[in-house]
Amino acid sequence: MERARAVDRVEAVLDAVESEPMPVPVREVWVYGDVALGLDPVERLDVYVTKDLLMRSDSEATEAFERSHGVKGVGKSVSAEWAEAHPEHLRANGNGYAAPEKCLAAHLLPEDDPVHLEVCNASFDDNVTQRLKGAMARDAYEQILDPRGVCLYAEGRRSESALEKLREGDLVFPTLSEALTMLGMDDEEAGTAADAVREYRAAQTGATVRGDVV
Repeated sequence: MERARAVDRVEAVLDAVESEPMPVPVREVWVYGDVALGLDPVERLDVYVTKDLLMRSDSEATEAFERSHGVKGVGKSVSAEWAEAHPEHLRANGNGYAAPEKCLAAHLLPEDDPVHLEVCNASFDDNVTQRLKGAMARDAYEQILDPRGVCLYAEGRRSESALEKLREGDLVFPTLSEALTMLGMDDEEAGTAADAVREYRAAQTGATVRGDVV
């Protein structure tokens, strides 16, 4: 998508997080990859959300939504208030339980736009490190999380200055392979890993989502 439309899509995500009920509390919103690098057009828009667990459960809502929608866990894994307001965005995993990452994707992203949403309980920086360790241990480089990210929302407020720099393409980052060497990879492995990440991203279409726990 054109860069301006990609940044508009990011701003719409921020607006929703700030003003609308979410399936789970959202603590941070980051963008990374193409849009952070100032590319135009943006092949895929990558958004990272740090979520919190619900602090209380609602057993009555759980039973009601299981009867009415065939989805378990509403009021436990996702907010009952949110599900009542947005039943069209309620999504379940393969076991029939409400899936926070899928619910967030359905709420925040158009289905056909080339946008990827990463949802995790850990901050972006922490997850970059954990994913890199796991990818190196298993030679599964496509699972690496691109470390070149920009935090746009944290502690209940957005960063207008970061958003403006993003819109203007004023942020400067190294290449992916260089960024990976800064995190401890040797040059050859970093080049191989960067190629694997690019090939994996190029194979994705439409809106995609991944949920992760650290």
